[in-house]
Amino acid sequence: MESKGENKMGVMPIPALLMSMALPAIISMVVQAMYNVVDSIFVAQVSENALTAVSLAFPVQMIIVSCSVGMGVGINSGISRRLGEHRQKDAENIAEHGFLMAAIISVVLAVLGGLFSRNFAMLFTQSPEIVTGCADYLFICCVFCFGGVVTQAGFSTLQGSGEMIQPMIGQLIGAITNIILDPIMIFGLFGTPAMGVRGAAIATVTGQILAMVYVLLVVKFRKKNILKLDMKNFTYSGEIMRDILAVGLPAAIMQGISSFMVTIYNLILAPYGTTAMAVFGVFFKVQSFVFMPVFGLCQGAMPIYGYNYGARKRERFLENAKVACAISECFMIAGVLLFQLLPVQIFHMFNASDAMMSVGVQCFRVISLSFFTAGIGIPLSNSFQAVGKAYISMFSSFLRQMILLLPFSWLFSTLWGLDWVWMGFVVADALNLIFILFMFFRMKKQELDTWQLEA
Repeated sequence: MESKGENKMGVMPIPALLMSMALPAIISMVVQAMYNVVDSIFVAQVSENALTAVSLAFPVQMIIVSCSVGMGVGINSGISRRLGEHRQKDAENIAEHGFLMAAIISVVLAVLGGLFSRNFAMLFTQSPEIVTGCADYLFICCVFCFGGVVTQAGFSTLQGSGEMIQPMIGQLIGAITNIILDPIMIFGLFGTPAMGVRGAAIATVTGQILAMVYVLLVVKFRKKNILKLDMKNFTYSGEIMRDILAVGLPAAIMQGISSFMVTIYNLILAPYGTTAMAVFGVFFKVQSFVFMPVFGLCQGAMPIYGYNYGARKRERFLENAKVACAISECFMIAGVLLFQLLPVQIFHMFNASDAMMSVGVQCFRVISLSFFTAGIGIPLSNSFQAVGKAYISMFSSFLRQMILLLPFSWLFSTLWGLDWVWMGFVVADALNLIFILFMFFRMKKQELDTWQLEA
């Protein structure tokens, strides 16, 4: 039973609490993964060059997501910790500044994307069809990115206070809109002109904007909200912005490193042709079916970590970590089975050529072996973001992708060719897990165990 006056994150049994918090996020993340894949499946029916164009655009999309997620982590962590410390007004101030930050990020990304989309596409190929498709796709996604960025600020505001259902509904609105509009815009159904790759981008941003409208209405008018925002009387505070950035910027950099990694990885694959890059793009789309539920789980776990860290409840913090790791590992085992047993069937959905099929099956079966270690590393890394130590998660991401993954992948490619390049993922995730475990148990000894002694 939740005691009167105390948030459920401090009293509800952890397994039930985590599932109640995470399940809506998991559902919304699975739907998001589905529309990411459906997007590529429809584009693949246009041509392999169209699929390559969208695959090359993926790192820039990841930068947009990185900025949104970093901002969201800062908002979520700040709100949940302050609620754990019973500082209601401060939690509301965090949320209000979060929306200001979302507006600033949207403008900056729109300007950069509008100016440099074509230049980015030309880094990888001189094919006019691929360059034009990639540039068009990026231009639309960047200029209209405000839908996704503002939506994330709203989601994180609600999630930080323990509300997970409304963000799920908002995510579903965006995803379902995208899935419905994809074939209409891409192929020109119901009298709409066939727009190909541009149609896929328009479908994406339209879904994001509708989700934004929904979440803004919920944040503003829903009476059950724990946080009551008052933007009319908003007063800017540099200290609050710095607090959000202190947690959010490392998280954004951590996500941004993934974008940079994909870009460099495509350059490693470039000597093997555009087919190898298309395969890598397909992998990142399909692997989201495995990783998105884990990220949804982490969204549910984060406010629980943050609240109980702020309230200095050691046992609940550690139990949350154990349960999150166990559930995450179950998702990852299912992912390994999917990638090991059904790679051919998956590539058939993308209208794969024989060459693409040959490269893709090896890619899927090798990289999926890294899922075992990632299943533990991701939830533990998430705990550092929740308690305001996002720099540890950031370094872990840098270690995994820049210090380990890219050098090992390049080395394996140089020594043994394309079939071995994918082994870099397996080595990098295994070594990174050792680092994450070391840092988590150090935090436990230096901080969490001292709470028990003080009690």
